[in-house]
Amino acid sequence: MQTRCCLAALALLLGGGASFAADAPKAKQPNIVFVFSDDHAYQAISAYGNPRKLIETPNIDRLATGGMRFDRCLVPNSICGPSRATVLTGKYSHANGFFNNTNNKFDGSQVTFPKLLQKAGYQTAIVGKWHLVSEPTGFDYWHILPGQGAYYNPPMNDNGKPVKHAGYVTDVITDLSLDWLKGRDKNKPFVLMCQHKAPHREWEPALRHLGHDKDRKYPEPETLFDDYAGRGAAEKAQDMTIARTMTLRDSKLVTPGALTPEQKKEWDAYYEPRNKEFREAKLEGKDLVRWKYNRYMHDYLGCIKGVDESVGRVLDYLDKEGLADNTIVVYASDQGFYLGEHGWFDKRWVFEESLRTPLLVRWPGVAKPGSVNANIVSNVDFAETFLEAAGVPVPAEMQGRSLVPLLKGATPADWRTSFYYHYYEYPGPHAVRRHYAVVTDRYKLIHFYETPGDYWELFDLKTDPQELTSVYDKKDYAKVQKELEEELVQLRTSLKVPEIDPPGAAIGLPKKKAN
Repeated sequence: MQTRCCLAALALLLGGGASFAADAPKAKQPNIVFVFSDDHAYQAISAYGNPRKLIETPNIDRLATGGMRFDRCLVPNSICGPSRATVLTGKYSHANGFFNNTNNKFDGSQVTFPKLLQKAGYQTAIVGKWHLVSEPTGFDYWHILPGQGAYYNPPMNDNGKPVKHAGYVTDVITDLSLDWLKGRDKNKPFVLMCQHKAPHREWEPALRHLGHDKDRKYPEPETLFDDYAGRGAAEKAQDMTIARTMTLRDSKLVTPGALTPEQKKEWDAYYEPRNKEFREAKLEGKDLVRWKYNRYMHDYLGCIKGVDESVGRVLDYLDKEGLADNTIVVYASDQGFYLGEHGWFDKRWVFEESLRTPLLVRWPGVAKPGSVNANIVSNVDFAETFLEAAGVPVPAEMQGRSLVPLLKGATPADWRTSFYYHYYEYPGPHAVRRHYAVVTDRYKLIHFYETPGDYWELFDLKTDPQELTSVYDKKDYAKVQKELEEELVQLRTSLKVPEIDPPGAAIGLPKKKAN
């Protein structure tokens, strides 16, 4: 009898898995709310404690207080569409076929976690940014932005029907998400993917958030004026600096065209006096970069204020409806983002600010409130996590691992200690060259494999946390380099990475063996 009781308790703990005893009741399947933003840097979430203290995010922080904060969540390909494909499929870009934002279209016929949850009785919905070209599959309801979407008065696609909404995009996405929750079948579990455009470029805040920082002068990152010494041609040849790449629209020196006359009046009332002062100052050199950086921070962080409010509205609804205790709430971004580090904005690189993405998970009764996890995890693990939490078998073709054991406070002995990264979109926006890498808790071995310009880099994050000087082929790192080279081969083999980039991976270049 004692054995049967223990097995029944274990079945309940597994959150919906098959009962191990005939009289063990089946646990109630948890609901899942996945809030996904675009380009939200971990540096801009107050729960992560960035020393610049850029912004307070009290609602997103509620997830950290009530659940688990992951400090080493890495993405396998730091760019919007590929990250979204990875979340859906639990697979790397070379396995799901979506490599870049320029010439790829997501194959909606492949296995995704929403399809499997739908089959298991879940109601499924996605609202907001999709960015995968094809129409969503596996969803009972979808209401998505076309392409990148617009910040103001956004056109959207409501289950195949073009519509246009009035208002600010983050508010619209939140309203639609809550409307779907209110109208769902309350006798079934649900998964809602609430996917924001914000804070993607061109970083256009809600009108109510203009001036949110009272013209604050923001602390500068130490590498704002990086000269890229100690690194190779790729870092020097990129086109993503605040100094030379930001456009007039990025800096709000021109007004967006989608505003109504009333919206434009409020927009101009904030920006025009400041823009007049800027033009009259005729800034140059570092002073001009500093002005752009501060304007960038106002706009980017203003967008995040809207996202934080959205998270608060969703959490408040779950509380009000008595759903919070049986709902897993996940907040993440499609990748990290540069907030002036190395003089950059955007993402794409295997370097820390773009490789790392925020991940906060609240799962009452499972994830210990206020806990922090330092293991290497990834968005390639999200699909597997949702499936295990729902008691649905994980397909063998998926390439990540469920985070459920980590959320329960136990790290499996065989948890990953290294991670494979691969970026493909070149030549393309921002001119970041193709590269792949192995990443550990301390080291990164990177191969930039363009011809001409093929070279390797090695970084020691313990002695060089800002990744300023490659130590590749340095005598003191010979042993480490050899071990990393072997690990890289092992990862590429186990993940079945093709030796030659598959068709559609690169943009306009002859296919080259990636070894």
